[in-house]
Amino acid sequence: MTNIEIAATQSTPAISADAGAGRLTMRGDSYPENSFAFFAPIIEWAERRLAETGALAVDLYLLYLNTSSVKAMMDLFDLLEAAHRAGRRVSVHWYYDQQNLRVAELAEEFKEDCSFAFEIIAEPTAG
Repeated sequence: MTNIEIAATQSTPAISADAGAGRLTMRGDSYPENSFAFFAPIIEWAERRLAETGALAVDLYLLYLNTSSVKAMMDLFDLLEAAHRAGRRVSVHWYYDQQNLRVAELAEEFKEDCSFAFEIIAEPTAG
């Protein structure tokens, strides 16, 4: 299984999918023109990782998500929930800036629908 490394742009987050470590990391803003096209290979990678090894940790450092990116996250979390119910080890750590409570509230909304390990972690404010 291959790794994925996608550099951040103004409208898309940096993506790091490390097959060996079983870790998917997303960092930055997410408002691509076509969220489905942007996230499809990442969700496919996560599906393959879970099918091959049954474990995946997701680290999110997302600052802003548009509506279609929220839908993509819902799809990813649905995949993780199904894997968890099938006995696989999955987890999410969602990091947010203490000054951006809107992201923390969004993470809380996602967490309510998940039965797997899902932590929301405040990062110290920069400066």
